[in-house]
Amino acid sequence: MSEILHLSIGRLATPIGELLIVADDAGNLRAVDWNDYEPRMQQLLRRHYGKGGFRLAAALNPNGLATTMSRYFAGDMRAIESIRVETAGTPFQRTVWAALREIPNGTTVSYAELAGRIARPTAVRAVGLANGSNPIGIVVPCHRVIGSNGSLTGYGGGIERKRWLLEHERTHATGIHRTSKIAG
Repeated sequence: MSEILHLSIGRLATPIGELLIVADDAGNLRAVDWNDYEPRMQQLLRRHYGKGGFRLAAALNPNGLATTMSRYFAGDMRAIESIRVETAGTPFQRTVWAALREIPNGTTVSYAELAGRIARPTAVRAVGLANGSNPIGIVVPCHRVIGSNGSLTGYGGGIERKRWLLEHERTHATGIHRTSKIAG
């Protein structure tokens, strides 16, 4: 029998809705989603850790991550760079998610460009699916991926939130470049 993963879940009021923040006991961010999409987050957790493979317990500020995320929403774009993340997922998904963390704040890339960055230029659809399965939005910035024609396509939190996040980052980004990696 495998060990049950103990996770803490906190809630943070943001300018674009209540954000759910899930962390493990080691302080790694495991999931982020919007309150109105909590069932989807639960489904992703079950997919990644198994139906009985985790337990969620309420926390005010899981491992200080709510405080860190509020700094991001207040305009400190560097705040999320230091957040350690831990994900399940396939090796391909984790490769895509790591590449997402390399997209500079305030910029966007297309799905095709992202596929090229991971040396899989013909895997555009697979990159899109991996992007859509990302359990750690904002910190693993799937919102920075757009259609080849520049359109704001697919964001699990809704296009208006995607638009807000991109504008927020463009407003506050000042030569910042991410160098953080996804722990696998």
